[in-house]
Amino acid sequence: MLLRLGRVSNLPTVWTNALAGGVLATGAAPGPGVFLLAALSLTLTYEAGMWLNDAFDADIDRRARAERPIPKGEIARATVWAGGAAFMAGGLASAALLGPAALAASAALSALVLLYDWLHKRSPLATLLMGGARLMSYGLGAAAVGAISAPVLLGAAGLFAHVVGLSYAARQEAYDRLGAVWPLAALSVAPLIVLGLGGAQPVALALLAALAAAIAVALRRLFRRARGDVPRAVVTLIAAISLLDAALIAAAGQPALAAAAALGFGATLLAQRVASGT
Repeated sequence: MLLRLGRVSNLPTVWTNALAGGVLATGAAPGPGVFLLAALSLTLTYEAGMWLNDAFDADIDRRARAERPIPKGEIARATVWAGGAAFMAGGLASAALLGPAALAASAALSALVLLYDWLHKRSPLATLLMGGARLMSYGLGAAAVGAISAPVLLGAAGLFAHVVGLSYAARQEAYDRLGAVWPLAALSVAPLIVLGLGGAQPVALALLAALAAAIAVALRRLFRRARGDVPRAVVTLIAAISLLDAALIAAAGQPALAAAAALGFGATLLAQRVASGT
């Protein structure tokens, strides 16, 4: 139950976000201690967002998603509120150990998470908040090593666009269909940014091809619109965040770290078989 509540299957993409933010900031691998603290802060904040999402949506889930832990009676809503608050406090405390800049990034990330959880059932513009939250994941990873560079900003813009596109698709999951197609054009932005940052490097090109293939598979499912296609497409796009991270890391001149980050794609897909990430 706790695995489903926290949607922990998506955590590999959070960890590769932390790594990509640090590498893009300096062009070098962040120190192990710095990376682990940044990844811990992002993990706790991500879990806060997932728990609070269910707490905010409990009344709606009772009507539309009765299989979720709160409406199913597996956990009390008050417990989920308390757990979400504790996770968020832990994320901020972990970031504080990395310095004022990382704490500021964590605070901005937490604010975006709270706004998204509150608004995502009320406004389609909430997809921008989700994109902003992932963007700030790069911001925290970069702040942890003390530098917000041009590659960080460009990479974060690509990640923002990718997440906005997948978040739009995810909003259709409850209906297992896709509405308007044009918002999915956002998914084309990240590959172009990878090319601009150094996609001529062989490893970056290979990872860019893998990212493009994953996006193509997801789009095929979305356009086919057979039963179950939308959820499967969303899962693929979520896992592809790690491929984007890996491609950006390779473009920054760190092919070995890029190969490690690419493993997050497979890890996320495998973990989705145990606990749904949507």
